[in-house]
Amino acid sequence: MKTALGFVLILFLCSLHWRSTAQSCVDEAFSGDRSYSSCSSLPYLNASLHWTYHPSNASLDVAYRALQSSSGWVAWAINPTSSGMAGANAFLAFPNPTTGATTVYTTQISSTGLIPSDVADGNLTFAVYGREAEYSSAGGYYTIYASLELPGNDTQQNTVWQASTTFSDGVPYGHRFSGDNVLSFASLDFSVQGGGLTN
Repeated sequence: MKTALGFVLILFLCSLHWRSTAQSCVDEAFSGDRSYSSCSSLPYLNASLHWTYHPSNASLDVAYRALQSSSGWVAWAINPTSSGMAGANAFLAFPNPTTGATTVYTTQISSTGLIPSDVADGNLTFAVYGREAEYSSAGGYYTIYASLELPGNDTQQNTVWQASTTFSDGVPYGHRFSGDNVLSFASLDFSVQGGGLTN
């Protein structure tokens, strides 16, 4: 009996934690009076995703926010072909190695065996209408803003996010291959409030 009660208590506490985590993104505010119709507190790497889906042209406005030191980097991506990092179309925010200003790259992650020269600012496999990033010293987080075309006109997308403090030749390169860093991917339906996040 005690074991059963203990199990029920654990389930109850876990559900409370999940509910409080899932609702925390609602209170986040953004510069430039930006606002979004939906959000999801992502389960790993202290990150959240906010978005507004425009069904008239299958486009998406997003704000990806993640806790990180000012000397580190964060990334958010859509992968049109798989659930992992290989094949992902990524937005990376990091400090410019010369000026220190927050920089945002768009880059295709062709495989998990990248070399530093592969991390370059370029086109993605879908249209990007706008992008920018900022760092909040007060909050200790990066925010990536982007407007983009949903690949294949499909609201259900594989998403991936990442964070690290390692660089090579001034660009983000490498991260831990354990813990939250290898769990940070999920399928989201951008037409659904909260995204219906599933791994």
